[in-house]
Amino acid sequence: MVGRSIRMSGTRRTTEEMGRTRTMARSHASNDLDEVAESPDTAGSLEKMLHILELFSEAQPMWSTAAILEYLDTSRSTGYRYIKTLNDAGLIAAVRNGQYTLGPRIIEMDRQIRETDPLLLASRGVLEDLVDNIGHSALLCRPFGDSVLCVGEYRAPLSPANRFSRGERRPLFHGAVSKIILAYLPHHRLKALYPRQREQIQQAGLGESWSAFRTTLGAFKKDGFVVTVGEFNPGVCGVAAPVLTGQKTALGSVGVAWDVNERRDVDVQRAVTAVKLAASKISDGVADIQRRADAADGAGPVSSFL
Repeated sequence: MVGRSIRMSGTRRTTEEMGRTRTMARSHASNDLDEVAESPDTAGSLEKMLHILELFSEAQPMWSTAAILEYLDTSRSTGYRYIKTLNDAGLIAAVRNGQYTLGPRIIEMDRQIRETDPLLLASRGVLEDLVDNIGHSALLCRPFGDSVLCVGEYRAPLSPANRFSRGERRPLFHGAVSKIILAYLPHHRLKALYPRQREQIQQAGLGESWSAFRTTLGAFKKDGFVVTVGEFNPGVCGVAAPVLTGQKTALGSVGVAWDVNERRDVDVQRAVTAVKLAASKISDGVADIQRRADAADGAGPVSSFL
């Protein structure tokens, strides 16, 4: 089949040609990443440089050059090079002589994520409908390392301002939105996670052994949802269901929460049904976005990059 032609800078390229170009570019990028991963010195340097970004927090949003160098525990020339590289990339920015905050490139990237991330795009309208349906604030979360990050939210009227919100992390072992993601993580990730976090898993009541841990997660998967009460805020009930990939692993989760002391009239089963439906709609929406992207560029599944 002859591909649809697209005019670009005075030339005509078929969608098949564009797809092959993207495939080659991704292959070269993958090879470059493999080469970096195989070089311990390079990988270690990159990791140490990127760790600078983790210094910045709400409690301490500004760091001096001297404090960054002390944290790095490396030569001054190397430390200055790391700082200059991050500053040139816009990931940190000087606010006064020798003082840095997170940089403008992060703001630009945040906007790009809000406008292009398949998970967020698929959730538009779904979270709003969920809140309108059951009257409780809704959250959209995704896994991030050994934690869960809130990436989207829609607040019910008069909702407390101190609840979990976009950009905040929570442990992977507490709360409904976290536990349902945990249950649907790939087996190899769980196998790697358990020995690192055995004590936290046991303290969370998820199992005293690997076998018991797997049994607990299996029950969550069988139900297709998790309900928790008071695991972060006293008296707050949370209900969550998974947003799944085509391989039935967790891309994220949808959750709602309410104060059981203020809302004794809540039908929990109705909330469960509504949350599961919302999560299913978002899962389908992400899959549809992936299919349309694949059809547009012919360069392989977008899901491999999520």
